[in-house]
Amino acid sequence: MTVPASAAERDIVQKLARGSLLSRLKGSRHPLKLAAVPRDHVPGDRPRGEALVAGRFQVGSETVPLADLDFAALGSAGPVGDYIQGFSWLRDLATAASREKGARLAEAIVGRWLLAHGTRADEAWAPHLWGERILYWAAYAPYILSSGDAGYRSALLNTFARGARHVETSADKAPPGLKRITAWCGVVAAGLLVQGGVPRVARGEAGLARALSAAQFDDGGLVSRSPFEQVQLVDRLGLLRACYFAAKQTIPDSIEAAAAAALAALHGVTMGDGALSSWQGCGPGEASRLAALVEGCGVRARALRQPRGWGYQRLSALGTIVVLDAAPPPSQKMATQGSASTLAFEMSDGGQRLVVNCGGPGPLPSELSDGLVSSLRSTAAHSTLVLADTNSTNILADGSLGKGVEDVAIDRSEDNDASRLEASHDGYVRAFGLVHKRSLMLGNDGKELRGADQLIAKGRKKIRAAASYAVRFHLAPGVEATTTADGMGAILRSRGGPPWSFRCRGGSLTIEESLWIDGRGQPQPTVQLAIIGEISALGGEIGWQFRRTS
Repeated sequence: MTVPASAAERDIVQKLARGSLLSRLKGSRHPLKLAAVPRDHVPGDRPRGEALVAGRFQVGSETVPLADLDFAALGSAGPVGDYIQGFSWLRDLATAASREKGARLAEAIVGRWLLAHGTRADEAWAPHLWGERILYWAAYAPYILSSGDAGYRSALLNTFARGARHVETSADKAPPGLKRITAWCGVVAAGLLVQGGVPRVARGEAGLARALSAAQFDDGGLVSRSPFEQVQLVDRLGLLRACYFAAKQTIPDSIEAAAAAALAALHGVTMGDGALSSWQGCGPGEASRLAALVEGCGVRARALRQPRGWGYQRLSALGTIVVLDAAPPPSQKMATQGSASTLAFEMSDGGQRLVVNCGGPGPLPSELSDGLVSSLRSTAAHSTLVLADTNSTNILADGSLGKGVEDVAIDRSEDNDASRLEASHDGYVRAFGLVHKRSLMLGNDGKELRGADQLIAKGRKKIRAAASYAVRFHLAPGVEATTTADGMGAILRSRGGPPWSFRCRGGSLTIEESLWIDGRGQPQPTVQLAIIGEISALGGEIGWQFRRTS
C-alpha cells in the first residue's frame, strides 16, 4: 500500500521535517534520532494483524477499511479511535507480516497520520494517546523508520520529539487512572530514548509515581477494579521496562514493585483455563493473549490471594479455583462500567469453568444492545444472592452507579482441612434492613465448596411481610445441569472435566436460561441454577454445596 503525495502533502511533510523544537535544541547539528530502540517481547493479536494486512482495522465488532481511513475525521474518543490513534496495532501487524511488508504498510499509515495531525495539537494529541504512541513508535521503530525518504523520517522523528515535549507538560491533565499512567509512561520512555531527553526522565518518574499512587491500590490492583484495565497496566509497565533495558538504565525499585504488584493482582483474577474471571462489565479475554502478555512483560509474581483494595479474594486447592468479589463497586470517577457484583464468585476445576458471571464486552465495540450491556452489570447477572430483584448497588438510568454497597467486612482463615472466607455487605440495609453475608469453605483436596448466604436484620428499616430472593449460580457454557429426583440438587456434567453435584437447602431449586459473554465479546447460551424463596424481616439462611463426584 502506498500513500499518494500531492504537492500540498509534500509541503506539509517538509514543514514537519524542519519544524521540531528539539531539533533546534542547543543548536545541535546532528540529525534527530532515537538513542535506543526497545524490544517488545509480547506478540500481537494475529487475527487483527492479518485483517490489517488484508486492508482493514478490526476493533471488536467494528471494521475500518484502510481505503476509507481518514485520520482527520476519525477522532480519538472510544476504543476504535484509541486503538488506531495510539498505534498499538503495530504489535498486531508485526505478528502477522514480514518486516518488509509490514514496514511498507505501517509507514503508509503513519504518513497519513502525520498529514492529518502532525502540524497541530488537536484531540489526537491527548496526553494518554501520546504516551501510548511513544511506547509503540519506539518499540516498532524498525517498521515505521525504514523508509528511504529522508523527509518522511525527519518529519516522524521531529513529531515524536514535539509529542514528547507536549505530553510532559500535559500528562497530569489526562483523566486519573490508566490514562494518566500511560501518559507518564510515555514521558519517561521519551526521556530514555530521545536525544537530549535525559533531564525529562526524573520528572517523568516523579509524575508516574504520582499517577500510580492515585490509581493503584497498595496491593497492585487498579482503583477501577477492571481486569481489562489491569491487563493494560501490566502491558504499559512492561513496555516501559523494555525502554530502560534498551537505554541501559537501571529501573527504579518503585516501578519494579508496581509492575510486580500489578501482575500479582492480575493473576489473582485468572481462572484455571488461563483466562480472566468476568468483573466490572468485562469478559474473560483470551487465555493465549494473556499468557503471551505474562510471558513477555518480563515480570514474575504469584497470584494475589488476599487483596485489600483490589477486592478479589482467591481460594485455591489442587486445581480448584474460586474468586470472590469482596469489595464495593469502583467509584464512578474511576470506572464507567462498574457493576453491582459484590459477593459474587466464579469457580473452575482445572481448565473447566463451572460457575461464572455473565460478564460483558468491556470497552470494546460489540453487537450487544445497550440494554443488554446494562443488564449484564446487574446483580442478577452475577453468581450471588439477589433480594427482591434489586441491585445491591443501584445502577442509574444514565449508567452511573448510585447508592448501595459502602462497607464490606471480611474474615478469612486457613487450616489443615479447608480455607474459609466470610464476607458481608450493606447494600440491602437501606432499602430492606438486611445485611447479606456469604460464607465459603473450600476443602484442601479441592473436591468440595460449601457455601451459605445469610440475610441478617440490621437498622431501623424493616420489610413489612416478606421479600423474594434468588441465589444465582450461572454455569459456564458446556456445563449441563440435570435436577436430582428430590428437586433439591443437580448433577453437573461437562465434556472437559469430571462431574460435580450440587445440593441446596432453604429454598426451591430451579434451572433457568442464562448467557455468558466469551473472550471475543460474543454471547454464548448457558443455564443457571437458582435457589428461590422468600425472606422475612428477621432474615434467614440458604445453604448450598458443590462437590466433585469422581
